[in-house]
Amino acid sequence: QVQLVESGGGLVQAGGSLRLSCAASGSIASLNVMGWYRQAPGKQRELVVSFTRGGDTNYADSVKGRFTISRDNAKNTVYLQMNSLKPEDTAIYYCKARLWPFDYWGQGTQVTVSS
Repeated sequence: QVQLVESGGGLVQAGGSLRLSCAASGSIASLNVMGWYRQAPGKQRELVVSFTRGGDTNYADSVKGRFTISRDNAKNTVYLQMNSLKPEDTAIYYCKARLWPFDYWGQGTQVTVSS
C-alpha cells in the first residue's frame, strides 16, 4: 500500500507561483506511474501531469510551459512547480500513484488563484 501526502497549496494572485509536494510512504522509484490531477468545483477530476517509471511525461495542454513536475527519489517526493498561475487553475490538486494493479490517491491540497 502507498500513502501520499500533498502539501504546498494556498492562495496566490494571478501570475504568481506555487510549488506542491507529494510525499510517498515508500520508494517512488518502484511506482509504475505518478502524477498530479486537479478538480475544480462542479467539474470532473482531470489530469495535470503524469510520468511513468520509464521516463515518459504527459502534460495537459492547459498547463504546458507553465507547470513542471520533478521528483527526488531520495526523499520519495514528487513536486509540481506551477508558474504563471491563472484563476482557472483554481482547484483541489491530488497526487496519484500507480503500483500495478492499484491506484493510490492523496487527500488533496487546495490551490486558489485570485484575479
